[in-house]
Amino acid sequence: MTPELLLWYLTAQYYPRYHRSSVVLSGLLRTSIPAKVMGGGMATLTTRLLACGAVAGPFYLVVGLAQAFTRPGFDISRHDLSVLSNGALGWIQIANFVITGVLVVAGAAGIRRALRSGPARRWGPLLIAIYGAGLIGAGFFTADPVAGFPPGTPASAVEVSWHGLLHLVSAAVGFLALISACVLFARRFAWLGERAWAAFSAAAGAAFLAGFLALVFVQGDTPGTSGGAAILGFWVALALVWSWLSALSARLMVEAAHAQVEDL
Repeated sequence: MTPELLLWYLTAQYYPRYHRSSVVLSGLLRTSIPAKVMGGGMATLTTRLLACGAVAGPFYLVVGLAQAFTRPGFDISRHDLSVLSNGALGWIQIANFVITGVLVVAGAAGIRRALRSGPARRWGPLLIAIYGAGLIGAGFFTADPVAGFPPGTPASAVEVSWHGLLHLVSAAVGFLALISACVLFARRFAWLGERAWAAFSAAAGAAFLAGFLALVFVQGDTPGTSGGAAILGFWVALALVWSWLSALSARLMVEAAHAQVEDL
């Protein structure tokens, strides 16, 4: 779905009083589009940037999981997603890191443009952009082979290279930035009196922090690896925090459309 159709659908769902009925997607999707907006280029720069933020998480998870379940030798309960950057097909995960990072940075720019006042207006988008930059860094600086992956790697391999170290640093900085962004947006939504969104933001940040700490401190049977429960828990936390970022971007797309309609 293009940014234009996504935005039309969201505005139709949440702000129907500003719309008149129209049939799109060959009659399969019924939504409403303001006549002036339709003719005036509804997909603004802010909307397109926010759309990047909305799709970043699903893109990352789909590409990552597709590799996790198809690449020989990879065990989702033993290996971090980062080690997929190794081997003949390592370029796929490298591209996944870089493309997702660019999408997150673009989404952060859209969030900055969409927030007009209140807490987290400046630091929230900046911290999300730092997370995106961390993903890009994690792509450029590949993780080291570990625990038998890729095939041919000794099960006891624990050597840390300079690029492996920079990968860990990039990831850690990005994770902490995103956790901090969740906290700031929890404060923002509490200030707005939106308890559900405040709780969602706080829960996403807390879960991601817990998952990150578990990766660091819960060791697996193989030296240099995290425990299986810690890795699987991190996957759950990662899905939650990506869902939060996608939901936040989609929400701001709706608000941006609402503000644009009111300005017509």
